[in-house]
Parts: sequence; C-alpha cells; structure tokens
Amino acid sequence: MANLVCGFDILGMAVQEPADEMELELTEKPGIEIIHTDDFGLPGDPSKNVTGAALEALLKQLNEPVGFKVKINKTIKPGSGLGSSAASAAGAVVAANHLLGKRFNDEELVQFAMFGEKLASGVKHADNIAPCIFGGITLIRSIFPLDIVCIEPPDLFVTIVHPQIEVKTSDARQILKKELLLKDAIKQWGNIAGLVAGLIKKDINLIGRSMEDVVVEPFRKILVPGFDDIKNGCKETGVLGGGISGSGPSVFMLSSDNKIALHAELVMREVYDKMGINYKTYVTKISPEGVKILE
Repeated sequence: MANLVCGFDILGMAVQEPADEMELELTEKPGIEIIHTDDFGLPGDPSKNVTGAALEALLKQLNEPVGFKVKINKTIKPGSGLGSSAASAAGAVVAANHLLGKRFNDEELVQFAMFGEKLASGVKHADNIAPCIFGGITLIRSIFPLDIVCIEPPDLFVTIVHPQIEVKTSDARQILKKELLLKDAIKQWGNIAGLVAGLIKKDINLIGRSMEDVVVEPFRKILVPGFDDIKNGCKETGVLGGGISGSGPSVFMLSSDNKIALHAELVMREVYDKMGINYKTYVTKISPEGVKILE
C-alpha cells in the first residue's frame, strides 16, 4: 500500500492480505516464459508484463545464459490501488534471487523491480516495491540515488475496501496539480514528518493527527465512489485515520483495535451496498516481512 495518506510516492506499507502466489523455475534456456493462471487477461509477453520487465533487468545485471519460467496466480486485481504491479515485480525478483543463491541484496532487488513499475505507470517509483521486499513500512528518502529507510511498524490493524472498478496509476497521476501553494506544502511536510515520527515512536495519537493529505487526496478522491462517506463514517468508529490506497480506488483505515477495524469494515460495506457497487473488504495487519518464500 503506497502513500499512507500524506506520503505521496515516498511512504509504503506491506499488508498480510491480499497477496499473490507465484512459482518460479530457473531454466537453462535463456529468456522468460510467463504463464497466468488467473482471469485478469494480463499479457504473457515479458516485454509487456511487469514481471517480465523486472526479471529482464535482473538477468541483464546477472549476465549469464539462464532464464526463468514463471507461473502467476494473482489475487490483487490490477488497477486496485493495492500494489498489484509491485507484488508481481517484487515477488518475481525475490524468488529469482532465491533460486540464484541470493546474488543480490534487497536494495538491488528494488532497483530491478522498479522497471516493472515503470512499465505499469510510466514512472520509476519504489513506494510499493520497497515494503514488498523489505517488509513493514518504508520511507523512500530518494530515488536517485536510491535511499530506503525501514520503519518497524506499530501493532496496528488495517481495514481495506476495494470497489470493483479500475483506476490506472497513469490516469490518477494526470489529474494532479503540477504546482501547489507554499502553505499547502508546509502543511503536508508537517504531516509527513509527524506520521514518520509517530510510527517510529509508536505514538498512536500522533499517527492519527498526521494522516491528512492536502495535496493529492482532494483531487484523487473524485475517482473513488463514496470516498467522503467512507472516511467520515470510519472516523466515527474511532479509526486513527486513513485514505486512498495508492492511486485508488481502494481505501484503507488504520486502527489500534480489532473491534474498531471490524466496525470500519461494516461502514465500508454499508456505503457500497447502498450505492450498488460490488466490492471486496479485508481486515488484516501490517506484514513485517513482505514477500514470503514457500518451498
């Protein structure tokens, strides 16, 4: 999950679900073969698939006559705002590195996986990739050069609703303002600094006060049906705060208590039931490890 409300393109968080499953096989035949067992209709051509783009970057650096056969069963729907492209790219390079005897470190894996994100959105960004690979919560202090700061997450519950519509990251970027007022920038900087400090100190109240976005959310929320009703209704349940996950349309809320998280889920369901919009909900937790190798 990217942004965490006020941290556009610099903050990200790994959650325990939803999650994709991938199988990788190291082959003596150079090249990449991709097989999808899901129904999302994603391309099998490696040059047009985020998994292929990430693995091609890894193979270029490896510079050995080997390849990979990849079988992918996606649960995270593309265009959901839940890091679907990042899950594919990160899962592929972590598994490939495992098969290769861990030739590359985690930061190098992020670099490879970012080629998948560039294919998906047109821009290299690591706010989803980094937590997928490092786990927990990550701050991307810089992309060029890459500088990732890992933050040990507090014990919080995450409630997510994914209305079954698609919002492309590239489209969601187009509606953003290219310039902003200094007073808005100052307020946003304060919220980002407060959120990071709150996460590090595990200060629940500071986390809640800091989860405010005056730069991106006012524009992107028009792409999310019922956003204001969900956010306002969830606040009444006692959640710490929340907002659009990534570029949307999924919305998330953080809670310090499981009962509050479940109550927030009911609010989300009620909003979309009234609107007649299909949706999926998850009540989960922050994942401290990100991608898991299952042998």
